[in-house]
Amino acid sequence: MEKTQVEAENRNAWVFGFTPQAEIWNGRLAMIGFLAVILTEAFSNEGVLHFWGLL
Repeated sequence: MEKTQVEAENRNAWVFGFTPQAEIWNGRLAMIGFLAVILTEAFSNEGVLHFWGLL
């Protein structure tokens, strides 16, 4: 039985360059960063830039 292309690749591998794995990790890390910004604003009642003292 032959494996398909998706099964042959490890979709969670940490691969550099313009690969599907790199884009998956880029999206995951962006979601974590966005969640961190939302939680910082929710718990501190000020924007992230104010929280860091940049504004």
